[in-house]
Amino acid sequence: MADFPVTERNRVRRMHQRGQYDRDTVYAILDEGLICHVGYVIDGQPYVIPTAFWREGDHVYLHGSAASRTMRAGQRGLEISLAVTLLDGLVLARSGFHHSLNYRSVIMYGTAAAIEEPEAKRAALDRFMDRIAPGRTAECRPITDQELKATTVLSLPLDDVAAKVRTGPPVDDEADYALPVWAGVVPIRQVADAAIPDPRLPEGTPVPDYAARFKFGA
Repeated sequence: MADFPVTERNRVRRMHQRGQYDRDTVYAILDEGLICHVGYVIDGQPYVIPTAFWREGDHVYLHGSAASRTMRAGQRGLEISLAVTLLDGLVLARSGFHHSLNYRSVIMYGTAAAIEEPEAKRAALDRFMDRIAPGRTAECRPITDQELKATTVLSLPLDDVAAKVRTGPPVDDEADYALPVWAGVVPIRQVADAAIPDPRLPEGTPVPDYAARFKFGA
């Protein structure tokens, strides 16, 4: 697959060697993440909002209350920035200056568009649910027309996007490698614990496989 184009806005400047623009890397980070942070400016006031998201092809989708500031900003055609970060480890160096984190991140920029057609919106929300818990849509009560009307779905194209990744051990000053100070990486991963049934669940209701075996990045 072709790389995403490098632009003045998405070009990684600080630690430029960590910048990656290939679709495989960007897709993998977006597909493992569940939470993004959306930034935008209204009347000179900056806002950054955490929200759930999902990717389909070369678009990222957001959903929320039709009354929310973020959704209204997207519908108004405001430029937004969206960031996703996955933490992979603490990098402990021999000096405080060189401590770092191993991480994978994606930042994208653009103008979102609202999905207005009701059936297209309903289908997008169903795909989001099945992305988190495959098969869940078929089990749940369908979304009502009123619920659909109260929900906004935004689509943001993956046009102006870049990934930034740090891996590996600490990088110390050469003279510091002889110091008797432990250095290395503490790996970090996100895992799901055992599913907790709703206390009002009818007795004997089995735990579905997607809840019992949920795994990030699966």
